[in-house]
Amino acid sequence: MKSALRNRLAEKMAGEITLSESPGDALRKWRMNFNIPPGVLAEKLGFSPSVISDYEGGRRKSPGTAVVGRIVETILKIDEENGGRYMKKYANILYSDFDDDVIYDMHDYDTSIPLKSFCDSIDCRLIEGSTDHRIYGYTVVNSLNAIVSLSAPEFNKIYGWSTERALIFTNVSTGKSPMIAIRVTPFKPRCVILQGITPEKIHPIVPELALRDKITLFTTEMDTDRIVKVLREEPW
Repeated sequence: MKSALRNRLAEKMAGEITLSESPGDALRKWRMNFNIPPGVLAEKLGFSPSVISDYEGGRRKSPGTAVVGRIVETILKIDEENGGRYMKKYANILYSDFDDDVIYDMHDYDTSIPLKSFCDSIDCRLIEGSTDHRIYGYTVVNSLNAIVSLSAPEFNKIYGWSTERALIFTNVSTGKSPMIAIRVTPFKPRCVILQGITPEKIHPIVPELALRDKITLFTTEMDTDRIVKVLREEPW
């Protein structure tokens, strides 16, 4: 992994945590992004297991820049020791431009927002899974173009900076293709929203795939342009 990439990623992580209105929430986001249990991170830092939990829960004063720097460096070091899987994923994001014909809109939030509130804002109907989650962003994806034109590594770019997000696939016919595409990639989103389809037209295998991958599944009949407008105007 190039040092320039590592430094750029570290700067983004540390800056987001330090400048966030909720540093603990931002810290939790990045720890989860790298799939690191709080106990493992605490052990590597030489902290008590409760320290990370207290930071993330806002029960302890926000860490200063020096501590944030240590935490970020430790997260990256743990990932490097495990083969750098997540750093490689973010390398694709840092050094890539998205095709407007594939990605209609993408946004990452500084702090998590309730999944239910997000989905209510674009008139979603629940098909499978729990709404008792929080997400850190969303991506509006042209379903056909993404599946046809993106390789497996490129497909992972639609997750932005966190898989704890909603993927909104537009103009789907049965929902089968995007769910199978997700199935064969290593990263899974928290939520999938199938746009332009009613629940009765969903292929029977789609809810089964969502259940298997622990993905909350919705549909919405709201127009794509309207979805983008509504989400951009929300004050989250």
